[in-house]
Amino acid sequence: MQDTNEKKFDGRLLLVATLLISICSIIYELMISSISTYLNGDSIKQFSVTIGLYMSAMGIGSYISKFVKENLFNKFIFIELSTGLLGGFSTFILFMSNIYTKIYYLVMYLIIIAIGILVGLEIPLLTRIIEENNSNIRINLANIFTFDYIGGLLGSLAFPLILFPQLGFITTSFLVGCINIFVSFLILYKYRMFIKSYKKIRIIIIVAFLIITGFLLNGGIIATKIEDGLYRDDIIYSKQTMYQKIVMTKHKDDLRLFLDGNIQFSSVDEYRYHEALVHIPFMFAKNHQRILILGGGDGLAAREMLKYKDVKEIVLVDIDAEMTELCKNNKQIAGLNEASLSDKKVTILNEDAYLYVSKNENKFDVIVIDLPDPNTEVLNKLYTNVFYNYVKANLNKDGVAVVQSTSPYYAKKSFWCINKTLSTQFKNVIPYHIQVPAFGEWGFNLVYDGEVSTGNLEIQTKYLTDENIKSLFVFGKDEKVDLDTIKINDMFKPALIEYYNNDVENW
Repeated sequence: MQDTNEKKFDGRLLLVATLLISICSIIYELMISSISTYLNGDSIKQFSVTIGLYMSAMGIGSYISKFVKENLFNKFIFIELSTGLLGGFSTFILFMSNIYTKIYYLVMYLIIIAIGILVGLEIPLLTRIIEENNSNIRINLANIFTFDYIGGLLGSLAFPLILFPQLGFITTSFLVGCINIFVSFLILYKYRMFIKSYKKIRIIIIVAFLIITGFLLNGGIIATKIEDGLYRDDIIYSKQTMYQKIVMTKHKDDLRLFLDGNIQFSSVDEYRYHEALVHIPFMFAKNHQRILILGGGDGLAAREMLKYKDVKEIVLVDIDAEMTELCKNNKQIAGLNEASLSDKKVTILNEDAYLYVSKNENKFDVIVIDLPDPNTEVLNKLYTNVFYNYVKANLNKDGVAVVQSTSPYYAKKSFWCINKTLSTQFKNVIPYHIQVPAFGEWGFNLVYDGEVSTGNLEIQTKYLTDENIKSLFVFGKDEKVDLDTIKINDMFKPALIEYYNNDVENW
């Protein structure tokens, strides 16, 4: 009987199965980590916890596999079905738990452990299947691990480069779940002579595949419904780019733009923020001929700058081309920014801000840093002492720069960490703040080394006056912290990301 099985048995499909389940495994791991980062920030914590739990759970699965002693093909098919269904619905469950419960992390941990155990069972069972049905275990075992590692590479590349940008979280998870279930069908069909209750299992697989395929085909609709639960107003635009999730909402005359769930502006009061961001440094700067904007892809800061007749050139550096194209061509945003991104004085460069200032050799009179809050390690890099040193090198001798610095009320330590980090590079660092209804109290840091102007407002504004500008530089007792206890945000020992995440938890 054993000789017959060896002759009939063909293990090549098991190598394909190994490749596919390895691709699925790494994608589940990346998806859960990315979703948790998207919803809660602190990517280092989310990825570290996910990887640690996942690997430990895989170890548990490997240990459990030794107690599986018979009907290995049946057990393997059951594991693939379970992995496909749980993994396929994992992102849906995570988003629902975030919206409707207060136990997101408990749900997240349970899903990670469950998927990890199932994945940990797969390779040991495949190995034993080959061992029991094929005498050439040495070669086949080496092949299994080779395909396992190759699958890990393919999955880790496919998720960030193809699947996530094109399909988003929800549709990607259902697609990957379909792959797991498809693997179970391949195993069933190819090795049916080894499988008990073949017809019943076939029906179960078909039903499971139809269920998850139905959700896959409606993934876009499901994602839209979930997004509706994350935002207060009606969503009128939603797009996942290579760099961020862009969402536009509207309620009556209030148009809002969100990046990765964080509000960037409300059309009702954005002028307060952008007047403070632009006109304060312009009052201090002696010249306004060459301006650099880092971030600011919505074009609203550029709109304020174009009100000055002496501005000759504005270079806007925003990494996301889809963001700047949207704000340039969308009628509602272009109307709000007064078509600033189409102005001949504005040059748009879709580059990384850090790389740009590190290599740029042209000097600017004013630099406006209008970047998102430092809620990820990638953004945190743009708030470090090294980055500010590059910014300084891009300024003319009497140039002025300003940094969006989050809220001095809701995120005190973050605000003053930015302030103190800037002080390591610039002689003069002047903090100021303004009340923006959509944001609350919001802060900025003005920096310069040379001589500055002490002029008045030169253009018409909606909020700022020569009188109320003085109040922007006055901070209350509850907005200050002891700078002696605040660490600088060093490139190689960052402190800001921890300050910010702690502030947000209490926000």
